[in-house]
Amino acid sequence: MSGSFYLSALLIIILLFLFLVLRLILKSFQNKQTKHQNNPARFGIAFEEVSIPAKNNCTLYGWLMKRDSGFPTLILVHGWGRNVERTLPYIRHLSDKDFNLLTFDSRHHGSSDRDDFSTMVKFAEDISATLDFIHRDKYFANKSIGLVGLSIGGAASIFAASNDPRISSVVTVGAFANPLDVMKQQLKQHHMPYIPVGWGVITLLQSRVGFKFADVAPEKHISHSDADFLLIHGDKDETIPPAHLRRLYDASKDGNASMWLIENRNHSDCHLEEDFWLRISEHFQKTLK
Repeated sequence: MSGSFYLSALLIIILLFLFLVLRLILKSFQNKQTKHQNNPARFGIAFEEVSIPAKNNCTLYGWLMKRDSGFPTLILVHGWGRNVERTLPYIRHLSDKDFNLLTFDSRHHGSSDRDDFSTMVKFAEDISATLDFIHRDKYFANKSIGLVGLSIGGAASIFAASNDPRISSVVTVGAFANPLDVMKQQLKQHHMPYIPVGWGVITLLQSRVGFKFADVAPEKHISHSDADFLLIHGDKDETIPPAHLRRLYDASKDGNASMWLIENRNHSDCHLEEDFWLRISEHFQKTLK
């Protein structure tokens, strides 16, 4: 056999190896679906389990805490790989305020239906599904709606608000400005070179989900929304660097956003800040009818 044959065979083996490596890395970007262990009853808070129709014939699992049909409603959105249990601190501190509360497991999370790769766009679509649920239910006499989104849930809340005028007010905690930057950062932390590995992974992911990550970046869409935003971030956040906060604020429509950079807080502990709940409550009291 000729040398060119062996060279071609070697090239095919290398390409197959790279393809398998990329597939394994691609799989690592899928979230693990974990169900909640606790619910609001643990803290003496009454709640209803609800099923919410979503895209792709899926159903979302959620908790509904009713206060008064005339009160506005806050939708609480968890982060990547989490579930409704992540929103329990928010339920505990906001359930006695003048809001109805609704939280849900995004698709491919918690007790909701599986639906292939989870993305920020799917989170946003699930938010829209909860909006439809509220607008269909006769209990909700007040259709004024606010969002509290954590991490990717915050980014999705911005994206949803830019496309759905039913959202009047948004609070984000640790939201990113552009998902592509976060993915590049994660690849770097795992010592994976962007060329060719990172580029290959991102190209495969974009092909799989059907859109370019840069096109759905919250910083490109936040100015399209008339909602009022309170953007919160910890200055020690290593998961989503605090520079994302400034980018989102600078990209927002003039007068529509305020930002709060909390000293010595990380990605998941901003809610431990002393006046955190007061700031959130005041924001929604001012911006929701």
